[in-house]
Amino acid sequence: MPSKYDVSQVPHVEEVEVDAAPLQLGATAHGRVQSWVYAGKQYPQIGLNAVACKDPKTWDVEPARYDDMRPGCYDPVERLKDMDEDGVWAQLCFPSFARFAGTRFLEGDDRDMALDCVRAWNDWMLQEWCGAAPDRYVPLCILPLWDVELCVAELHRTIGLGARCICFPENPSPLGLPSFHTDHWDPVLAIAEENGMPLMLHFGTSSRTPYTSPDAPTPVVVSQMGLNSMGTLADLLYSRVFHAFPNLKVALAEGGTGWLPYMLERIDQVWEKHRWYANVDTRVRPSTLFAKNVWGCFIVDQAGVDFRHRIGVDRLTWESDYLHSDSQWPHSRKGLAEMLADVPDDEAHRLAELNACELLGWRPWSP
Repeated sequence: MPSKYDVSQVPHVEEVEVDAAPLQLGATAHGRVQSWVYAGKQYPQIGLNAVACKDPKTWDVEPARYDDMRPGCYDPVERLKDMDEDGVWAQLCFPSFARFAGTRFLEGDDRDMALDCVRAWNDWMLQEWCGAAPDRYVPLCILPLWDVELCVAELHRTIGLGARCICFPENPSPLGLPSFHTDHWDPVLAIAEENGMPLMLHFGTSSRTPYTSPDAPTPVVVSQMGLNSMGTLADLLYSRVFHAFPNLKVALAEGGTGWLPYMLERIDQVWEKHRWYANVDTRVRPSTLFAKNVWGCFIVDQAGVDFRHRIGVDRLTWESDYLHSDSQWPHSRKGLAEMLADVPDDEAHRLAELNACELLGWRPWSP
């Protein structure tokens, strides 16, 4: 970060003494914790569900210090060791403190500092993190979402640094940004399409999670996370996005896939009956757009594997979710092998590797 900023305002980690620090999903830590600080505000959930290798009986307390996590959660060299133990060759690592689409920097009043934070994060990710193992870490970027012209400039800059994909909100509207139904994002989408860079739409990046009641236990929320991706899929397939940018690629990161056959069937049924008055495209079936433009992502999802021919064998990509609670680390390879036990080798190769490589346009280990 430029030296002109007060060090107390730029993102940094502080030691904080607390009686009860509220953390992610209602968990609580007691005592001395480490907290991210940005623009004078504390963000104590540094663990962000970083529970890899921990006993599930302890998950009611989020890791509140870096020394309470595996080093692979924050050290790219140590992470490679964990990937080797897990049988995983490559990973795409989403932001944590910055949020999965960099939306943390929509907060605060100092837009100049926010822009420098976005640039600093991208420099760190592309040069330091991915630089530790360029053939194993997928280079990705975040954008200054509050200004589309700044997005364009940062996108061009990060492409020059090797970025291959873009972390983007699953639904910009709840963030106070223009929706996918406007032409606001066209300059960004045009660059993404031209360079074959997929939008990685991680569930939760809209800032909203499924809600039933204030007294619902945490598993109710966690079990419904895929609903965000269902909404994103409907939003995009009925929007102008894939008609204006027919070669744009989108991935529903961590959204799961078992629900896709029903959702695609339902979207097509609604389109057949409601397209004539609803100001949507009347020519191309939404499921046709999905088959060309959208990829689903799964961690443990036998239903998605079993329905792969209805979804499209080339539309499914596996992900490990390493360090989070859905991860099977250090048994990801074993778990995936069990899910694919009845899948022909050529299709299994697609789900485990080739589809993700085609989505990203990235396979540096292959001559």
